[in-house]
Amino acid sequence: MPAIQSRVASGDSRACWTEAPGRAAIRSETLPAPGANQVQVRALHSGVSRGTELLVFRGEVPPSEFARMRAPFQAGEFPAPVKYGYASVGVVEDGAADLLGKTVFCLHPHQTRYVVPATAVHPLPDGLPAARAVLAANMETAVNALWDAAPRLGDRIAVVGGGVVGLLVAWLAARLPGCQVELIDTHRPRARVAAQLGLRFATPDAATRDADLVVHASGQPAGLVTALGLAAFEATVLELSWYGQRAVSLPLGEAFHARRLTLRSSQVGQVASAQRSRWSHDRRMALALTLLCDPVLDALITDTAPFDELPAVLARLAAGAPDTLCQRIDYL
Repeated sequence: MPAIQSRVASGDSRACWTEAPGRAAIRSETLPAPGANQVQVRALHSGVSRGTELLVFRGEVPPSEFARMRAPFQAGEFPAPVKYGYASVGVVEDGAADLLGKTVFCLHPHQTRYVVPATAVHPLPDGLPAARAVLAANMETAVNALWDAAPRLGDRIAVVGGGVVGLLVAWLAARLPGCQVELIDTHRPRARVAAQLGLRFATPDAATRDADLVVHASGQPAGLVTALGLAAFEATVLELSWYGQRAVSLPLGEAFHARRLTLRSSQVGQVASAQRSRWSHDRRMALALTLLCDPVLDALITDTAPFDELPAVLARLAAGAPDTLCQRIDYL
């Protein structure tokens, strides 16, 4: 296949940077020519993480986590200025011949064009539109969470927190034979999206008690308190939320010990221990992309905006925007 002659001149790439906590801007970037075993990608879409990425935008990454929280192609340092993000979908327009013209997912910050190692991009499977593939990092997190949680057939499963990750965890868990899955959220309009995914919805006061497994993904300490209250005797509560610098107070008196509860963390940076000897990060990502081929998951992408509006979008999301699930950024 002949090389695609669309390499842009240096300085023609643009990227979104958090210049100070709570303030972002678009900067021009010098784009190097791809070297051996590299590709140049032209972005089509990217997704904004409402969890970690907004913590970064607000400057809430604790110094102890500066090294561990680096994104694969982050530039700059915490708290700012920093270029951060990990949900980019684009077309390979130069570089490794076997990838030319392919639509790929990459754990890259929001940027119009970028050059990365060929091994860093993941071709989309047939049937997965580029516009939906921005959910790949969220799906990968949901897959890893269920590996950590290890649900059993027939389990009663409560998922507290109806953001993108929580909805994906619930959607995957509901496909396990015999499992009864309930999504719990304080935001009542989330019931509509839950229904689109075929999920039962409840507010915390109406949630079903005595769950065999509880997954917490609300990002709020109060949600974790709710999760502990829903767990049955010797159940596991899996914590997916990351709080940055915020302290979390929990009722570990009361019935926590009498019910012999297990509180366990899950984080996507490492493949779940039960799978680690056989599954690489690449294999896990390939699974996540395949699972996204179901069109019903378009319901999770509630908002779109052009790339030039991204600084304003980040400020809006950081201020609240409870009805926004996945915010997609379009580069077309």
